[in-house]
Amino acid sequence: AEALFKGTSRLPRVELFAKPETALGQDTASAIKAGIIYGFAGLTDGIISRLLTEFAQKPKVVATGGLAPIIAPHCSLIETVLPNLVLEGLLLIYKRYVNSGE
Repeated sequence: AEALFKGTSRLPRVELFAKPETALGQDTASAIKAGIIYGFAGLTDGIISRLLTEFAQKPKVVATGGLAPIIAPHCSLIETVLPNLVLEGLLLIYKRYVNSGE
């Protein structure tokens, strides 16, 4: 979204931290937003479905990252959303390091 805004002279800046009202979009900004959110949801489902064919047992599919709560509801294969997983992991590592006395 930011690249579209910075790389063109007239496209509006679009905030992605809320779901689009419709897939079609009623103006340029809402159409860009819908295209990005629903497009990434489709890409996400596509890559997950291909990856699932490579596992003997179906793994649990977890979405992480700041936009996970926005994109995951539009994906059919994501089971859990943990937007702060990396930060929580870093906190656990830090606590273990501090408690180890090193």
